[in-house]
This record gives sequence, structure tokens and C-alpha cells, in this order.
Amino acid sequence: MSVKDEVLKQLENHKGNYISGGQLAENLGVSRNSIWKAIKSLEKNGYQIDAIPNRGYCLAEKSDILSSFSIGQYLKNDLDIHVYPIVSSTNTVLKDMAEQGAAEGTVVVAEEQNAGKGRMGKSFYSPSKTGIYVSILLRPTIPAEESLFLTTSAAVATAKAIEDVSDKTADIKWVNDVYIENKKVCGILTEGAFNAETSQLDYAVVGIGVNVCLPEGGFPEEIQNIATAVFDKQTDSINKRSILIAHLLDYFMEYYKKLSSKKYVKEYIDRSMILGKEILIIENKQTIPATAIEIDKKCRLKVKLEDGSFRWLSSGEVSIRVH
Repeated sequence: MSVKDEVLKQLENHKGNYISGGQLAENLGVSRNSIWKAIKSLEKNGYQIDAIPNRGYCLAEKSDILSSFSIGQYLKNDLDIHVYPIVSSTNTVLKDMAEQGAAEGTVVVAEEQNAGKGRMGKSFYSPSKTGIYVSILLRPTIPAEESLFLTTSAAVATAKAIEDVSDKTADIKWVNDVYIENKKVCGILTEGAFNAETSQLDYAVVGIGVNVCLPEGGFPEEIQNIATAVFDKQTDSINKRSILIAHLLDYFMEYYKKLSSKKYVKEYIDRSMILGKEILIIENKQTIPATAIEIDKKCRLKVKLEDGSFRWLSSGEVSIRVH
């Protein structure tokens, strides 16, 4: 860990309180000049650090920049977390790391994405400091068709984490979107590499994007009627994003470690917002009217078509019909 990272860890541990440059230097076994350089570098990265002669340095309590330490202090599982101010897409970055041999449990977090990816080739709106954009690297010993369980368990983990940090109730729209008050707050995209020799996944990357607070000026026109955020104001989310990420990761990893038991599936079904409702199946750029009947233990969706026939869906996209 660099001096800069060590200084940030010390400041996080004393957040809201002053710690002298001399004490920091002694704690880390470096010179006071090294501490000063680290402080200046952190300030350049956007951290709000107050400095008062004879008192030292203080990381402002309202400082809400993500770091591996700010997340790790709330985390129970041992994960290798990499935090970036901005990336193209956390999934893209982590897939490159996976190809280079990164271990299972590697996590990429970004403050902003400039090419965030959604399902079906869509983009995912990822503005700076108002959301969390997280990707988790897994190397599961499961057939590729069972990757649906990674996506659906991530949806439950995210819903539970949202409820941990807010007073909101989170529902799930099959197969992978999390909603609050009938508006989308989270999207999940699972990508992977298939090993033809073993007929299993070589690796999987589960990407999760959550709108934590409303962006300044609101959402873009094309999604403003369908998107929402966990918090209405950015000030309400201060110091909540790190906790949200940590809880999300912990819930997900616990489900992943016991994936074969599928114990999370009951909660996935219980949180469904579409069962019994009229829906539209979006397929090959067409919409097919249907009614959502049930979700089974394989997380497949049973639908009744207008001609009275039934279908089981294991992938795809649906929307609730509005009359």
C-alpha cells in the first residue's frame, strides 16, 4: 500500500477529527514531507481535508469519495477491491483483468463510467458521484446456462443492501432489475467467457449499477420517467455509498458460496413485482402481450400468452403493461 493510501486509511479512521502530521509520520514510519505530499495528492483527487497548524489534518465528515478502505472497513468478506475515479465500464476493465489471470473475488468500483453497459446492448447512464458502479470477478464451476443464478442472486443482494441504508422498499423486475416505487434504481449485467473443453464458465463478471442519488438537473429525458434513486438528495447519501457497496458484496458473496443450495431464490420470488400482472415480452424488437404466472426454483418465468398457451422464459426482457 502506498503512503498516499496509508494516509487516507489513517484519515478515514479519524474522520471528523484532527490527527497531526507528526503522528501520521510516526504511525507510518515516513517523513513529515512524505505526509504533506500525500495530503496534497489526496486533495488533488477531490478529498476535502482541513489543515490547521498545531492540530494537523482532518478528513471532512461530509467527504464521500469512494476508496478501497472506505468500502473495506464495512466489509466482512476478503475481496481485492480496486477503485477508480472514472472508467469506460467496470465490466470491461474487470474482463481485461480476468483475461490476465486476476483471481476470483477481484472487484472493480468506479465513481463514473463513460461507456457503461446495460443488457441487450443498451448503455447505462453512469454520472459522477451519484451512483455506484461495481463489477465482481468469479470463477465458478457451473455450466454457462446456470449464470442466471449469478444475476438473480445479485439482484436480491442489491435489494437487501438498498434497504439496509435507506427507508425504501426494493422490488425485483424479472430478470435482473431492482425497482423502488415502480421505477428502476439498479441494473445488473453478467458477462463471461465459456470454456469449450469443460463446458463451463472460465470466468464470470457480474456488473451492478445503482442510482444512489438524483443527479444534478435530473435524469436524461429518455429515462426520467422510468428511473429513480435510492436517495432524493446527494446530501442524504453522504457516507452511505461505501456501506451500500460493502453490504451488497457481502450478501452476494454469501449467496455465491452456497449457490448450489439456491436458498436466496425464495426471496427473489417474494420480491417479484410482476407476478400476476400483464406484461410485454420484448423479443426480436417486437413485444408480445402475456401475463406473468410464476417464477420457479430455476428463476425461470412462466407466462400465459393471449392465445391461452404457456411459455417458460429463462432469459430476455419484460415490461409491465400500462393501460
